[in-house]
Amino acid sequence: MGLTGGGVPGPLVGLLLSLVMLGLLVLALRWTFAKGHSVVARKPRAGRADEYGLLVVVSEPDTFVEAEVDRQRLAAAGLRATLAPTTDGPRVLVFPEDERTARALLRAA
Repeated sequence: MGLTGGGVPGPLVGLLLSLVMLGLLVLALRWTFAKGHSVVARKPRAGRADEYGLLVVVSEPDTFVEAEVDRQRLAAAGLRATLAPTTDGPRVLVFPEDERTARALLRAA
């Protein structure tokens, strides 16, 4: 077997390589379209306010509209703020180093 005189693979090697590539393609497609193992992100679920890692709550408004106003006020002042839908309602969160400044800005409004 092996290479023929011109450096071209023999028919058996070409067939074997084609079958291996077809097998890899089948495996990749089975993994891609398998049920329950999606590579697409799931819809986020609402968690408790303490489930957002390093972020701390600085505003607990009653509505998402009020929360967005608070978030935009903080963003306009140059603070990174996040609006999170928690199980207790909307919450505006910031990093701990920005907490005092954020609370002062929201109190002043």
